[in-house]
Amino acid sequence: MDKLMIFSGNANAKLTRNICNGLNTSPGKIDVSRFCDGETKVKIKQNVRGKDVFIVQSTCHPANENLMELLIVIDAMKRASARRITAVLPYFGYARQDRKDQPRVPITAKLTANLLARAGANRVLTIDLHAGQLQGFFDIPLDHLYAISIFEEYFKAKELKDMVIVSPDVGGIKMARAYAKRFDAGLAIVDKRRISDVTAEVMHIMGDVNGKNVILVDDIVATAGSLTEAASALKKNGAKDIYAAISHAVLCGPAMERIKGSAIKELVVTDTITIDESKKVKNIVQLSVANLLGEAIRRIHNEESVSALFE
Repeated sequence: MDKLMIFSGNANAKLTRNICNGLNTSPGKIDVSRFCDGETKVKIKQNVRGKDVFIVQSTCHPANENLMELLIVIDAMKRASARRITAVLPYFGYARQDRKDQPRVPITAKLTANLLARAGANRVLTIDLHAGQLQGFFDIPLDHLYAISIFEEYFKAKELKDMVIVSPDVGGIKMARAYAKRFDAGLAIVDKRRISDVTAEVMHIMGDVNGKNVILVDDIVATAGSLTEAASALKKNGAKDIYAAISHAVLCGPAMERIKGSAIKELVVTDTITIDESKKVKNIVQLSVANLLGEAIRRIHNEESVSALFE
């Protein structure tokens, strides 16, 4: 493990420290700051020649700054002769534009994948991509982890009865089915119509939720409009306690106020994105992915199977 080095940008400093604690190592010494005009300034403060380097950085808000930080740190590592550079993106941003669903729009997920490889990343490690097919956008190896085991441990400890797993839209059926299988629970789907990028209207609930404890599952909660609308519709259809298990807590705009006043008893998220504690509402529970990422990093460094984590 003497060749292993883990560095962090400004997006996930706390998570990086927790990963390093689990691996009995210390975060690499690096200065990521700004020039007076706002440009990103990077200085690696120790020797990385011949090292197996992991850079932990989610491309969350502010997305452009965090992505640019990551690209510049990768370039610095490459020019400092690191043996291998792995970009660890607990949250892979720019993933929602993954196809041309309208005329004259970009495919930013592919663009971001190209930028990471061009900057000098040799491989990528991430959690719960917005769509599984994004793995095909990368021309370098990608290890895709899932947070389902973390949520499974949390909710099984609650010993909920009459449980139903609910997908908040048709696109999340595959994820919801995986959760339902793990929990040996029923499955339901919220049929919604998207009105704009930030609002959606619930049309129907497909499945029986009357008198059931419900867990809504999804990969991203951004403005929380769809999530809270779905929770309200489930409550009207007779659901008992409503929980939500969401991998990435983007939580922008009116999200906190919506969650605070919603029918959701607990919104359970991971720490792939740092939440400002001063703005966090009391029904948000944050679980750590540090052990999951730490074990994956250890396995990649030792050239062991990462897929064994899912067995």
